[in-house]
Amino acid sequence: MCSFSSEQSSPYDDLPLVHPPWPSKRQPQHLRFSLHKRRRAQLQEARRRKRMIILKTEIKMRNLKLYMENQSIIEENEKLRKQAVLLHKENEALLFQLQKKLSEQNNSKTNQIAVS
Repeated sequence: MCSFSSEQSSPYDDLPLVHPPWPSKRQPQHLRFSLHKRRRAQLQEARRRKRMIILKTEIKMRNLKLYMENQSIIEENEKLRKQAVLLHKENEALLFQLQKKLSEQNNSKTNQIAVS
C-alpha cells in the first residue's frame, strides 16, 4: 500500500484556522476605525510640526529685527557719548575762561581801590 494516500490526514488538520492564508480586501470595522484614528493623529502631528516650524521662523525673524534695532541704538548711543565728552570738555574750557575773567576783574577792582 502506498504511504501517501488521499484519505490520509495531515498533521495540521486538527489546528483551527485563525486567519485565512490570503489577505482580506475588506478590513473589519474596528481595524478601519483604529487606522482612521492613527491617520488623524498623524495629520494632527504634521500640522503641529508645521506650526512649530512657522513659529520658529517668525521668532528668528523677530530676533533678527530686534538685533538690528539694538545695533542701531548702540551706534547712536556711542555717537551721543562722544558728543557728550566733547561738550563736557568745551564746558570745562568755558568755565576756566569765565573764572579767569572774573579773577582778572576782581584783581583790577582791588587795584583800583588800592590806588584810590
